[in-house]
Amino acid sequence: MKLQRTRSQERILNLLKTVNRSLSAQDIYVELRNRDQNMGLATVYRSLDALKLDGMVQVRTLATGESLYSSVLRDQHHLTCLNCRQSIPIEKCPVHQLETELQDTHQFKIYYHTLEFFGLCDRCAAAEAEEKDTAKA
Repeated sequence: MKLQRTRSQERILNLLKTVNRSLSAQDIYVELRNRDQNMGLATVYRSLDALKLDGMVQVRTLATGESLYSSVLRDQHHLTCLNCRQSIPIEKCPVHQLETELQDTHQFKIYYHTLEFFGLCDRCAAAEAEEKDTAKA
């Protein structure tokens, strides 16, 4: 049985559905203030936790430790550069079949999943290779 969402949860969910990107809790707090929908930062965090547990919001944790939130529209997959922090979305889900199998074999309802690969983008890898070549000379 799902509990009725609070006004704060509804405001956050509506905000996440209208923006076309993931936001940090701090960004959500600021954006709501900009829209004259003030609420405390602690309320933002509590509401995000409740929405996450209800499967309405998904969270992605960056290499820096910062969490980004978005409404559950689709799974998220990224290649993230450890040097410049660029995050490149992967459009095709490489583990969709695995998700289906896990739901079936474990009788577990999956709301969403995230997949992130960490390494160096082509620009940072080229710069690193150039630095190594310069150091050898």
